[in-house]
Amino acid sequence: MSYEKTSLTTNLDGSNRAYSSGAVGVTVFAGVLMIMVGVFHAIQGLVALFNDEFYVLGQEYIFQFDITAWGWIHLLLGVVVALAGAALFRGALWARTVAVVVAAVSMVSSFAWLPHHPVWSILIIALDVFVIWAVTLHGRDIVDE
Repeated sequence: MSYEKTSLTTNLDGSNRAYSSGAVGVTVFAGVLMIMVGVFHAIQGLVALFNDEFYVLGQEYIFQFDITAWGWIHLLLGVVVALAGAALFRGALWARTVAVVVAAVSMVSSFAWLPHHPVWSILIIALDVFVIWAVTLHGRDIVDE
Protein backbone atom coordinates (compact mmCIF):
# COMPACT_ATOMS: atom_id res chain seq x y z
CA MET A 1 0.00 0.00 0.00
CA SER A 2 1.42 3.36 -0.94
CA TYR A 3 0.74 6.67 0.73
CA GLU A 4 1.07 10.04 -0.86
CA LYS A 5 3.57 12.34 0.81
CA THR A 6 1.71 15.09 2.63
CA SER A 7 3.27 17.87 4.60
CA LEU A 8 1.96 20.85 6.51
CA THR A 9 3.22 24.27 5.50
CA THR A 10 2.80 27.73 6.92
CA ASN A 11 1.74 30.19 4.25
CA LEU A 12 2.53 33.88 4.24
CA ASP A 13 -0.87 34.69 5.71
CA GLY A 14 -0.11 32.43 8.69
CA SER A 15 -2.57 29.67 7.77
CA ASN A 16 -1.55 26.06 7.80
CA ARG A 17 -2.50 24.14 4.71
CA ALA A 18 -1.70 20.56 3.81
CA TYR A 19 -0.49 19.95 0.28
CA SER A 20 0.38 16.86 -1.61
CA SER A 21 3.52 16.42 -3.64
CA GLY A 22 1.38 14.32 -6.00
CA ALA A 23 -0.87 17.31 -6.58
CA VAL A 24 2.15 19.44 -7.41
CA GLY A 25 3.29 16.75 -9.83
CA VAL A 26 -0.12 16.72 -11.52
CA THR A 27 0.04 20.50 -11.99
CA VAL A 28 3.56 20.33 -13.40
CA PHE A 29 2.44 17.53 -15.71
CA ALA A 30 -0.47 19.73 -16.85
CA GLY A 31 2.01 22.50 -17.67
CA VAL A 32 4.15 20.09 -19.67
CA LEU A 33 1.04 18.81 -21.46
CA MET A 34 0.04 22.36 -22.35
CA ILE A 35 3.46 23.03 -23.84
CA MET A 36 3.25 19.78 -25.81
CA VAL A 37 -0.30 20.46 -27.02
CA GLY A 38 0.79 23.95 -28.06
CA VAL A 39 3.68 22.53 -30.05
CA PHE A 40 1.33 19.98 -31.64
CA HIS A 41 -1.10 22.74 -32.64
CA ALA A 42 1.76 24.77 -34.10
CA ILE A 43 3.01 21.79 -36.10
CA GLN A 44 -0.50 21.20 -37.45
CA GLY A 45 -0.66 24.84 -38.42
CA LEU A 46 2.71 24.78 -40.17
CA VAL A 47 1.78 21.64 -42.11
CA ALA A 48 -1.48 23.25 -43.23
CA LEU A 49 0.36 26.41 -44.30
CA PHE A 50 3.11 24.64 -46.24
CA ASN A 51 1.03 21.89 -47.84
CA ASP A 52 -2.68 22.56 -48.43
CA GLU A 53 -3.24 19.10 -49.92
CA PHE A 54 -1.97 17.24 -46.84
CA TYR A 55 -5.30 17.51 -45.01
CA VAL A 56 -8.22 16.06 -46.89
CA LEU A 57 -11.85 16.35 -45.89
CA GLY A 58 -13.34 12.89 -45.49
CA GLN A 59 -17.00 13.70 -44.92
CA GLU A 60 -19.09 16.81 -45.17
CA TYR A 61 -19.09 18.66 -41.89
CA ILE A 62 -20.94 21.71 -40.69
CA PHE A 63 -17.68 23.64 -40.18
CA GLN A 64 -15.99 24.27 -43.50
CA PHE A 65 -12.92 26.52 -43.48
CA ASP A 66 -10.04 27.10 -45.78
CA ILE A 67 -7.05 24.95 -44.80
CA THR A 68 -4.73 27.96 -44.89
CA ALA A 69 -6.98 29.82 -42.45
CA TRP A 70 -6.96 26.78 -40.17
CA GLY A 71 -3.19 26.70 -40.46
CA TRP A 72 -2.91 30.23 -39.11
CA ILE A 73 -5.46 29.53 -36.38
CA HIS A 74 -3.57 26.43 -35.23
CA LEU A 75 -0.20 28.12 -35.41
CA LEU A 76 -1.27 31.13 -33.33
CA LEU A 77 -3.28 29.01 -30.90
CA GLY A 78 -0.32 26.66 -30.48
CA VAL A 79 2.02 29.49 -29.54
CA VAL A 80 -0.48 30.86 -27.00
CA VAL A 81 -1.11 27.41 -25.47
CA ALA A 82 2.63 26.72 -25.14
CA LEU A 83 3.28 30.10 -23.52
CA ALA A 84 0.38 29.58 -21.10
CA GLY A 85 1.81 26.17 -20.18
CA ALA A 86 5.19 27.70 -19.47
CA ALA A 87 3.58 30.42 -17.34
CA LEU A 88 1.74 27.73 -15.39
CA PHE A 89 5.03 26.70 -13.75
CA ARG A 90 4.99 30.02 -11.88
CA GLY A 91 1.73 28.98 -10.24
CA ALA A 92 0.29 32.47 -10.42
CA LEU A 93 -3.48 32.86 -10.41
CA TRP A 94 -3.41 34.67 -13.76
CA ALA A 95 -1.41 31.80 -15.30
CA ARG A 96 -3.92 29.24 -14.07
CA THR A 97 -6.81 31.33 -15.37
CA VAL A 98 -5.16 31.75 -18.75
CA ALA A 99 -4.39 28.01 -18.81
CA VAL A 100 -8.06 27.13 -18.31
CA VAL A 101 -9.27 29.60 -20.94
CA VAL A 102 -6.63 28.59 -23.48
CA ALA A 103 -7.27 24.87 -22.91
CA ALA A 104 -11.00 25.48 -23.47
CA VAL A 105 -10.28 27.36 -26.71
CA SER A 106 -7.96 24.53 -27.74
CA MET A 107 -10.79 22.05 -27.13
CA VAL A 108 -13.19 24.03 -29.31
CA SER A 109 -10.58 24.37 -32.04
CA SER A 110 -9.85 20.65 -31.95
CA PHE A 111 -13.56 19.88 -32.12
CA ALA A 112 -13.85 21.97 -35.27
CA TRP A 113 -10.78 20.14 -36.66
CA LEU A 114 -12.51 16.73 -36.25
CA PRO A 115 -13.27 16.12 -39.95
CA HIS A 116 -9.60 16.44 -40.89
CA HIS A 117 -8.01 14.27 -38.16
CA PRO A 118 -10.66 12.77 -35.85
CA VAL A 119 -8.47 10.57 -33.64
CA TRP A 120 -5.86 13.29 -33.14
CA SER A 121 -8.55 15.86 -32.32
CA ILE A 122 -10.14 13.59 -29.73
CA LEU A 123 -6.73 12.99 -28.15
CA ILE A 124 -6.06 16.73 -27.89
CA ILE A 125 -9.53 17.29 -26.41
CA ALA A 126 -8.85 14.63 -23.76
CA LEU A 127 -5.48 16.19 -22.89
CA ASP A 128 -7.13 19.61 -22.59
CA VAL A 129 -9.78 18.18 -20.25
CA PHE A 130 -7.00 16.78 -18.06
CA VAL A 131 -5.21 20.14 -18.04
CA ILE A 132 -8.37 21.97 -16.95
CA TRP A 133 -8.99 19.40 -14.22
CA ALA A 134 -5.42 19.55 -12.91
CA VAL A 135 -5.17 23.33 -12.94
CA THR A 136 -8.52 23.96 -11.28
CA LEU A 137 -8.13 21.27 -8.64
CA HIS A 138 -4.42 21.41 -7.81
CA GLY A 139 -3.16 24.66 -9.29
CA ARG A 140 -2.54 26.40 -5.97
CA ASP A 141 -0.38 23.56 -4.63
CA ILE A 142 2.52 24.43 -6.93
CA VAL A 143 2.79 27.83 -5.21
CA ASP A 144 2.73 26.34 -1.73
CA GLU A 145 5.61 23.94 -2.34
